[in-house]
Amino acid sequence: MNTKIKRILAISIAILVIALSFIVVFSENLANHTGDNRLARIACIGDSITKITGYPTDLQTLLANKSTVDNFGVSGATVNFNGSLPYIFEPAFQNAMFFEPTTVIIMLGTNDARTDNYQQINTFVTDYERMISTIRALDNRPQIFLVEPPPIFNNTLDLNGTNFVDGVIPRILQVANALNLPIINVYTPLLNHPEYFPDGVHPNSQGAQLIANIIYDAIN
Repeated sequence: MNTKIKRILAISIAILVIALSFIVVFSENLANHTGDNRLARIACIGDSITKITGYPTDLQTLLANKSTVDNFGVSGATVNFNGSLPYIFEPAFQNAMFFEPTTVIIMLGTNDARTDNYQQINTFVTDYERMISTIRALDNRPQIFLVEPPPIFNNTLDLNGTNFVDGVIPRILQVANALNLPIINVYTPLLNHPEYFPDGVHPNSQGAQLIANIIYDAIN
């Protein structure tokens, strides 16, 4: 084999190796993009448990730079449209929609157990489904997770644990089942940790980290 043919053969082999390398890298990047795409922008919707406890920040840390997590919590927010502070009518809800989330995590219902708000509990399911239908109408069709909120312990905030267990949680599960949505249960894992709730309602940093861990495992 003369020198010219050897050179042509060597160049051809080099080009083939480079081309194969590009194909491998492209395939890996495509696979990674597809795997992470639904977690690209995560909207955390909720009340003060979302707004002030820091679980969305902990979730961002767990996901690192794979995702952007944004906190759209509103302290005192309710599911019920006739409650003391209906979440759907808050600017935070519109901001969450403008965020164009690829994943939405909804942790609402705690304030619906408050004595005055509980009088509207019979419309909870209908109102929750209407809120979710608005999210589902987004062009990018985000995946939606409903969260069974943490337990309510003794408190001075007029939040009734019995109302919560007997009326709110069953209705959250009813909505999840009716709309075929995944449910994330942070209630049970925190039930034996009243020490994580200084005021009986809002988890401390340990509780927030546990919530973030549970949600991370569920969505990941």
